[in-house]
Amino acid sequence: MDLLIAKARSSGAKVALANDPDADRLGVAIPLQDGSWRRLAGDEIGWLLADHILRNTSGSDRLVVTTLVSSSLLGKMAKAHGIAFEETFTGFKWMAQAALRNPEKRLVFAYEQALGYLVTGRPLDKDGITAAILMAELAACLAAEGSSLEERLEEIAKAYGKHVTAETSVRMEPAAGAAAVQRLRSDPPKEIAGLKVVALRDFPEANLLRIWLGEEGNSGVRVQIRPSGTEPKVKLYGEAVGKDPSD
Repeated sequence: MDLLIAKARSSGAKVALANDPDADRLGVAIPLQDGSWRRLAGDEIGWLLADHILRNTSGSDRLVVTTLVSSSLLGKMAKAHGIAFEETFTGFKWMAQAALRNPEKRLVFAYEQALGYLVTGRPLDKDGITAAILMAELAACLAAEGSSLEERLEEIAKAYGKHVTAETSVRMEPAAGAAAVQRLRSDPPKEIAGLKVVALRDFPEANLLRIWLGEEGNSGVRVQIRPSGTEPKVKLYGEAVGKDPSD
């Protein structure tokens, strides 16, 4: 997106939007108050779209869906709005099934952290074009109010706590990766990076292990590990949550 950001900067744009070649994913970069530009993480794009949709829809029949490896923030948004929330395995086929399992509910948003977003009821799949249109609408609405996407992210942090996500992967042959995750299940560590392991949850059908770190009653860090289903690597997903947006 480097060329796109350079063009957006020179033209005074409020947002830079990019689709992949088959236009089913969306990348976003935003201008900051210091004049620089920043690419948003997939979760951050999801937060902005979800917040915009929930502000502009109503009804307790609404449903939002995300995946196990995406941020926990969407669930907090759903709880605050009093609507249904589901967390599924990775992939839109699983999120579509969540919608189909709940015919009495109205799916208003679904996303995964890998830049996939569903902002319309149909089709039940990720679509980068409609997501880009909605993000452009949000940027325009905020600009008309004298605000920005950066400020909206700050508002979300104040409302739900500062959430920071990151992911990485370690190259391992499939058998070795599966064995490594199994060892963590059988003999989990007492601490990671100096933080105490306070809880674990295994999702065997997703081949995913979720670990919470911190102190009892204050497990603000979550780490998830799973072998890739398509590549010779083990994937790790981290999320840290601070009540103070400045954390």
